[in-house]
Amino acid sequence: MAVMAASPDQVQLFGLLIELLGAKNAIEVGVFTGYSLLATALALPDDGKVVAIDVSRESYDEVGAPVIDKAGVAHKVDFRVGLALPVLDQLVAEEGNKGRFDFAFVDADKVNFLNYHERLLQLVRVGGLIAYDNTLWGGSVAAAGPADDEALSERDRALAGLAREFNAAIAGDRRVQACQLAIADGVMLCRRVA
Repeated sequence: MAVMAASPDQVQLFGLLIELLGAKNAIEVGVFTGYSLLATALALPDDGKVVAIDVSRESYDEVGAPVIDKAGVAHKVDFRVGLALPVLDQLVAEEGNKGRFDFAFVDADKVNFLNYHERLLQLVRVGGLIAYDNTLWGGSVAAAGPADDEALSERDRALAGLAREFNAAIAGDRRVQACQLAIADGVMLCRRVA
């Protein structure tokens, strides 16, 4: 399950980007152990907040929460247990949340990336940044054709297809300035411009 965690170079980059943005409010969709959540909380100012969304707290409570407590940043974390779409819809509906967030990181079910994107565009301010994980899916998004696809498992073929679909949609989305990074398993950065 460790492969599900964000990579060290990725979270270091996120910390730098959060500080460059002067971010005060962030969202994380998909928490797992809380490794990237720790980096986000450390990069935010003392009065900053990160809304952390996951279907379960189990891995976070076992691994991440004690480290976040020890780092002295637990007061910055607003953990919300549940499916991400309803939680994001609730955030959108709450007074004052539209355009309130400076940074968002998504590392959850790939099927809903485009649905998350639509909600996050309402929550993240113009000039803010949304980062999506696993957008290269082990390089399989660059498969040349059916022969390359056959070497992949059925699951990887499906996930590579979702990543290709997502990447194409982002490339055509004029509301964001996109940058695909070949770090970790691929990170798509989207700066909201409209």
